[in-house]
Amino acid sequence: MRLARLFILGIVLASAFFYFTTYRNGRLHPTNWISRPQHVEITEAASSEAFDVEEQNNISVYRKNIGSVVNITSRVMTFDFFYGPVPQEGQGSGFVIDKEGHILTNYHVIADAREVWISLHNRKKYRATIVGTDKSHDLAIVQIKAPDLQPMTLGDSTNLQVGQKVYAIGNPFGLAGTLTRGIVSSIRQVQEPDGLVIEEAIQTDAAINPGNSGGPLLNWHGEVIGINTMIASSVGQSAGIGFAIPINTAKAVVNDLVTLGRVRRPALGVRTIPIDPEIANELGLAADYGLLIVQAVPGGSADRAGLRGGSERAYLGNTPIMIGGDQIVAINGEKIESQQTLAQIMNKHRAGDTVKVTIFRGKKQVEISVVLGEARDQV
Repeated sequence: MRLARLFILGIVLASAFFYFTTYRNGRLHPTNWISRPQHVEITEAASSEAFDVEEQNNISVYRKNIGSVVNITSRVMTFDFFYGPVPQEGQGSGFVIDKEGHILTNYHVIADAREVWISLHNRKKYRATIVGTDKSHDLAIVQIKAPDLQPMTLGDSTNLQVGQKVYAIGNPFGLAGTLTRGIVSSIRQVQEPDGLVIEEAIQTDAAINPGNSGGPLLNWHGEVIGINTMIASSVGQSAGIGFAIPINTAKAVVNDLVTLGRVRRPALGVRTIPIDPEIANELGLAADYGLLIVQAVPGGSADRAGLRGGSERAYLGNTPIMIGGDQIVAINGEKIESQQTLAQIMNKHRAGDTVKVTIFRGKKQVEISVVLGEARDQV
């Protein structure tokens, strides 16, 4: 009996609470305050405002170039333990460089591809032919037969400045025709995941993601200054650090790629050791920098031009070397401080070019003209 009275008292208290907090305040009857006018008044802008100067340039760069940027789909065969050979697709970007349908992209975009398909901005698709590849520079050229192609304007990457504006156009994650903007963050040497070293790579904070590889990096005039190639990220997408191959690196090899299908990489035909003040003092050299020629490869460019290798055996630490050869200090007036500097200069030339090599032969400075040969695993 006592339990029943407590139960009834609880119901009474709950009912009273519901009455005073909900029912009495009309919360069960929201239609009392909802109005339904015949016309809704909203606040609209008086007129569309004109774009500012920066926006106008963004739009101009995009409209000028979007028709020349392509989406590249490559199909490769992979092996599955249960199913055997299985086709697999990859995507990247590229851009038209002439009216004959040549398209510049990254080597890794089309590497090992059985088929390569190009999608233009007008959504037309064409099967492409791989014309030439340069794995050491991560560059490739493919070609399509299509009418009314508009080639992009190739700029100059020589005097890029940290802080200048850049634009990237490509197909990140397959999203065709995407424009992102940023600045040149740095110019530095970087190493790709496969070990390839890119000299004077353009670092940018313009968003670059999977699918952007092979697409153009543009200056504010809309000229190509680089080929987007990789990102530094622990999550596989943009973290504000992307890299592009300088367009001058590509311009130096495009002719070979189109006409030969490969690059006639230039070589001086020497084996060298770098010189620092300590080594220069120990060997009594005329300059405390440069490269000492240990060997002029027989029959190579340097050998034919009269450059001399070492003739006296010595040891650098525990490493036997030949000393007494010519000491290279400059090429075409550009100071040589390391083997990396030499490699950078070689990348600016083609086999067959003539360069002026400044050397010290003993204490005498001499300038010798050398016709660069084709690289055959020479330094």
